[in-house]
Amino acid sequence: MVGHIIPDGDCVGSLLGMYWGLRYLNKQVAIALQDKVPSLYDFLSGINIIQPSETNQSTSVIIFLDCSDKYRAGDEFAEQITASQLTVNIDHHPSNDLFADYNYVDAACVATAELVYRILMALDIKITFDMAEAIYTGIVMDSGNFLYNNTSPRTMRIVADLLECGVDIEKIRTNLFESKPRAEVLLLREGLKNLEFDSTGRLAWMTLSLQEVEAAGATAIHPEGIINYTRSIKGVEIGMLFRETSPGMVKVGFRSKGSVDVADLAIKLGGGGHQQAAGAHVKGSLQAVKEQVLGLAKDVLD
Repeated sequence: MVGHIIPDGDCVGSLLGMYWGLRYLNKQVAIALQDKVPSLYDFLSGINIIQPSETNQSTSVIIFLDCSDKYRAGDEFAEQITASQLTVNIDHHPSNDLFADYNYVDAACVATAELVYRILMALDIKITFDMAEAIYTGIVMDSGNFLYNNTSPRTMRIVADLLECGVDIEKIRTNLFESKPRAEVLLLREGLKNLEFDSTGRLAWMTLSLQEVEAAGATAIHPEGIINYTRSIKGVEIGMLFRETSPGMVKVGFRSKGSVDVADLAIKLGGGGHQQAAGAHVKGSLQAVKEQVLGLAKDVLD
């Protein structure tokens, strides 16, 4: 099983939830990721079995989780898949291109972890604590702590079942939201120092240069919450984070309120996501990318 580059909570939670489900069925399973798992997920059972992504020619089935296309798992990994390997695509992104032999994609789900839960139930698997904790983590992180508008009654019924399986809300809250590494807080400080607005107050963005990221000691940290500070400001409809990840490469994050669909913005830049949360990696200098993206964002609001 593989997930996407720079793994987030839904990616990690979905992989581990599915892993324990398949192990329950006595399947031989391995999890591979190109990038290191953020330390805030270290509390999840099975986190230590995740390995660097390398295709294994003896592997008969490759399951992609939370990947809108096969290259989200990493370009090198995608190119090494052979025709003899059966591929399965489990995802909830509207931009998913149905790239696999078998595709289970439902954009109405707030998280891929919801789909994992439904699969395990369809397989008549008893949801254990390890499965429940992983799936809950995926749902709580991709739903913005149940605040995004695609959080559905079905989502909450799944969560109720997971709580009955023993998920400890206090443990989850402490690990995910109250145990931030110092480098992440220093990164937030730099982002807030660079906070800017357009003349209308409807756009807000933070900028993090590679030098600032390195000075904060946060090159290996990709927090999921820093960008949300832009959206939390009254009057802001689109919030953005421009983070230089390497010379000539910028990671752009989008958040929106109301009916503004930032997934369309991300798709135009070669990325993807959801109506209220999306992102893309864009080649170019930090200043050039910022000017390009701000132009597109202003067009959306006009």
